[in-house]
Amino acid sequence: MKVVFAGTPEFAQVALAKLHAAGFEIPLVLTQPDRPAGRGMKLHASAVKAFALEHGVPVAQPRSLRLDGKFPEDAAAARDALEAAHADVMVVAAYGLILPAWVLITPRLGCLNIHASLLPRWRGAAPIHRAIEAGDAETGITIMQMDAGLDTGDMLLARSEPIAADDSTTTLHDRLAAIGGEMIVEALALAANGSLLHRPQPAEGVTYAHKIEKAEANIDWTLPAAAIERRIRAFDSFPGASSRLDGEVIKFWRAEVAVGHAGVDATPGQIIAVSDAGITVACGQGALTLTQLQRPGGKRLGAAAFLQGLQGKPITAGMVFALHPS
Repeated sequence: MKVVFAGTPEFAQVALAKLHAAGFEIPLVLTQPDRPAGRGMKLHASAVKAFALEHGVPVAQPRSLRLDGKFPEDAAAARDALEAAHADVMVVAAYGLILPAWVLITPRLGCLNIHASLLPRWRGAAPIHRAIEAGDAETGITIMQMDAGLDTGDMLLARSEPIAADDSTTTLHDRLAAIGGEMIVEALALAANGSLLHRPQPAEGVTYAHKIEKAEANIDWTLPAAAIERRIRAFDSFPGASSRLDGEVIKFWRAEVAVGHAGVDATPGQIIAVSDAGITVACGQGALTLTQLQRPGGKRLGAAAFLQGLQGKPITAGMVFALHPS
């Protein structure tokens, strides 16, 4: 089978590597344009582009695929490249561009999406983050036939994956990426012999995983401690949960719901205990012990190392984290 691939970040690169290793012919890869990144804000290729170039696969980077959109010349060039590829199928994983109707019907078997949830739960842009934030016990991968809706197409394959109590978006992402790569190879093998079954999504249980906004990183200490703990894990590695203390923004990467503080009498955001084990903060319900923290320009550190490195600006009980960003 000839497989055109469309994807951008590491999640997609894992699937592309699996397809390449399985021996599928890949005449074209679509990925997002290079983006500025790092302190020097130099242009960086996506993980998918880097893999494609390393393995001699042609790459196209349209800014849009809409022929009537802002960049019609990009869309027209992509259309010509896609038609010239004579693909049997397009595999899409975390691409980042909307696929208009002309794309969906160009490959013989249409477009298959690797989606990081058990549809119809968590349709949309950030399914891994939202599953952890919501406290879901499991999530998974769905291979879906793409249609004009937002993750509304028929389900082809699905596999569940438990969410551990200490999972972050980073750790869960890596497991789901590996599962997605295995499943798309399986799906294409089934498609090749005509045995890939289509199942419409159920009408019940639909939720939407809205895009993560940087403003969400600011901790709302009036929330229950358990909800904040989940949000800290959900926002690792982007955008990173944070709060302002004594004029400085501190990021949090690990935390534990504090035992024995269910009825604490303190203002949400107020520090009620400081030790090498962590910084315990009052929440709207219960308290949270922050165990891995980061100062601006610094590294992620365990609580003991973090406190030791403060140098003249100690954190003490009674200090209060800002409830809202300033």
